[in-house]
Amino acid sequence: MRHVKSYLNGTSILKLAKKCNYPPAMMARFIVENVAVLSTTRHHPSTGSGSDANNFNHEQQLSGKSYDNSKTITNNTTKASTATRKFITEALRHPEKMLGCASTSILPEYMFSEKASSNFSDNISSSHDMNIDTNLIPLSRLSVEVREAVNSDPMYGPRSDKERHNVGIEYELLLEHTLKNMGIPFETEEQLRKRGTAKTPDVLLSCPVGLKVRKKKSPHPIQQSPSRVQPGSYEKEEEYEWKIICWIDSKALFGDVETHTHSVLPQVETYVHRFGPGLVLYWFGHAPLSRLGDSHGDVVVIGGDLPDLFLMPTGEYRGQSGRQLF
Repeated sequence: MRHVKSYLNGTSILKLAKKCNYPPAMMARFIVENVAVLSTTRHHPSTGSGSDANNFNHEQQLSGKSYDNSKTITNNTTKASTATRKFITEALRHPEKMLGCASTSILPEYMFSEKASSNFSDNISSSHDMNIDTNLIPLSRLSVEVREAVNSDPMYGPRSDKERHNVGIEYELLLEHTLKNMGIPFETEEQLRKRGTAKTPDVLLSCPVGLKVRKKKSPHPIQQSPSRVQPGSYEKEEEYEWKIICWIDSKALFGDVETHTHSVLPQVETYVHRFGPGLVLYWFGHAPLSRLGDSHGDVVVIGGDLPDLFLMPTGEYRGQSGRQLF
């Protein structure tokens, strides 16, 4: 809690982040969690008051019924933590709106911190929010410093999340455009959602297609993308195998071991259960395949670009240059 104490005594969030070599947006989140009046603290009707709980127990006794409240308490706690996370995320996105009024957004015991920063008045001009007139409503120090921290963070926070989201969309469109040029039929994620599909990969192929990849245990070094195998090449046939895929998921990032293991693989395994085996495409490359899980062979991982060649159920090959017959 020493960082919270430093903030309360006048050290700005941005200076704290630089001193600790910590992302400014993450430091802002930490300060908000400890200093702000969170949504569940302001009002959380699901938990009820103590008198309401006593009345409920009294009604149980009168009716002669006995209930186990442990499940209800657990559900309420889960709802409260979810609401808190959502509130903090919104506070980082719109600090002027969520944290602008000091009297309602700062815990009473920490109100003194609003006058602690010496350069607080200089930072007010850097804050901007389209819904709040700073000439009429003086913004809280917390909201101004949260805005400053978020805007200065190129890697974390709402701004970088939005940029990553936009990059992801661009590469999804690139995937769709490439498949259309190759003449491979598919459904997009948006089309799948419209017909009520619960779990939606970026692309669901209208028919299974074949993909020739290098075996993971091949002793020879990989000189090219494992999916870029041209017909008639002089590579040993036993070094490769054919894989069937039914969907493709686009990832506009580098597939490191931790991200793949704890985030991507659990996500795409739900697609395997519903649609069959598929392909994860890491546009910016990935860690060695020997270190990446493949869900018992049902998930093909490639990097850099879409494969050059697909084998259709009709026996014809289709590649990036259009339809090819062999």
